[in-house]
Amino acid sequence: MNETINFLLAGVGGQGTILASDVLVNVGLAAGYQAKQAEVHGMSQRGGRVTSHVRWGKVVYSPIAGVGEIDVLLSFEKAEALRNLHMLRPDGLAVVNMEAIEPVTVTSGGQTYPTDDHLLAAFAKATSHVVYVHGAEIATKLGNARVANVVLLGALAAQVDKLGMAGMRLSFDIWVDVIGGRVPQKYIELNKKAFMAGWEIVKK
Repeated sequence: MNETINFLLAGVGGQGTILASDVLVNVGLAAGYQAKQAEVHGMSQRGGRVTSHVRWGKVVYSPIAGVGEIDVLLSFEKAEALRNLHMLRPDGLAVVNMEAIEPVTVTSGGQTYPTDDHLLAAFAKATSHVVYVHGAEIATKLGNARVANVVLLGALAAQVDKLGMAGMRLSFDIWVDVIGGRVPQKYIELNKKAFMAGWEIVKK
């Protein structure tokens, strides 16, 4: 059984990556583990790269894991998924939001954005444990595209029991309670629906 679980969250500014990281570390604490996080923000608040390391374990000294040591890659944007794929351990778990946010280098014509075929081929070579989620589309149908990050958390939560940490005891309610404590009161119900939508993608 694993003594620790290493998570890497990757996205761009404005996607709620840091909120998702806060939820993840607090779920670990609520489940009785030690949990730590470390964040790296891009150059701009909106549009810059954002990554966050989270580690759960019986004893956690540092949140940072190296190349090939990430157990779970949670990516909120397609190009960032590819950019961070090398961090995932062989056959690790990946949850990828199929949303493209093209940087200026692409919109100005200087670079090309990776195709879906390239993305799918790269992940198929790296792992058999990957879920692709149309988070923004689902969130928009629920009434607010900004809860796409919570949709992704739901898809992740539905698979955490596969990670094999000794003594793992996580329930749906732990996730929902933590999320409810991290968002404004008026958005709690919306975020619960978003989380359930992501959960059901995997469970069904």
